[in-house]
Amino acid sequence: MDLDLTGKHALVCGASQGIGRAAAMELAQLGAHVTLLSRSREALEIVLAELPKTHAAQSHALVAADMNYHPILRASVEDIANTKPVQIFVNNSGGPPSGPAHTATLDDYRIAFNQHLMGAQIILQALLPGMRGSGYGRVINVISTSVKEPIRNLGVSNTIRAAVASWAKTLATELGGYGITVNNVLPGYTKTQRLAQILGDRATATGKDEDAVAKGMLATVPAGRFAEASEIGAVIAFLASPAAGYINGINVPVDGGRMQSL
Repeated sequence: MDLDLTGKHALVCGASQGIGRAAAMELAQLGAHVTLLSRSREALEIVLAELPKTHAAQSHALVAADMNYHPILRASVEDIANTKPVQIFVNNSGGPPSGPAHTATLDDYRIAFNQHLMGAQIILQALLPGMRGSGYGRVINVISTSVKEPIRNLGVSNTIRAAVASWAKTLATELGGYGITVNNVLPGYTKTQRLAQILGDRATATGKDEDAVAKGMLATVPAGRFAEASEIGAVIAFLASPAAGYINGINVPVDGGRMQSL
């Protein structure tokens, strides 16, 4: 199986922690040059120092940018792509706040749309020339199982994640002929700061303690445990590899069997 990413350049968003950090580690381990993107330069510097190097020519970098500040984001990513063409784009960023869909404000939806879809579109357009020129491209969106089964009390997230999934499916059809694949990874309950936020929100909403909330969530997972971020990162790295070249336009749940739908 060809998992070798030597010579490939990966841009990983939300790379300062959680699934983004785990994906960056896996991609670097397969030989890719990795550029980390997140809002916090200090947090990224810590991750950068930890990234493995498997060959002498391998180098890693970082850029601090906010997915909601579009002119700065565009300029930052164009500079990255002009320095070294990017073949792998891991589109990953923190989820919108909890709450019902019907009580969310227009700004709640607007901010989430700008961050998750508009930000991704800006990055994609900056990276596409390099992908086309290389004849190799991988766009991997880290979204949510909510695109198949909406999750209670995550109204804005359910809505925006579904928009990203449809964007990705459309792109898969448009870009497949250039050797570019576009796929979505749908993490289940994963040990990240996002999970800690959800546990806290549900505990507040129900009056239960967080341990009780966690047990209730795990009761719905056949695997009986929360995922490690590295398990999601491994799936992302596989989809980025040459071995996954004929996988295009799909949703890949990584949820321990929690979802009831196919």
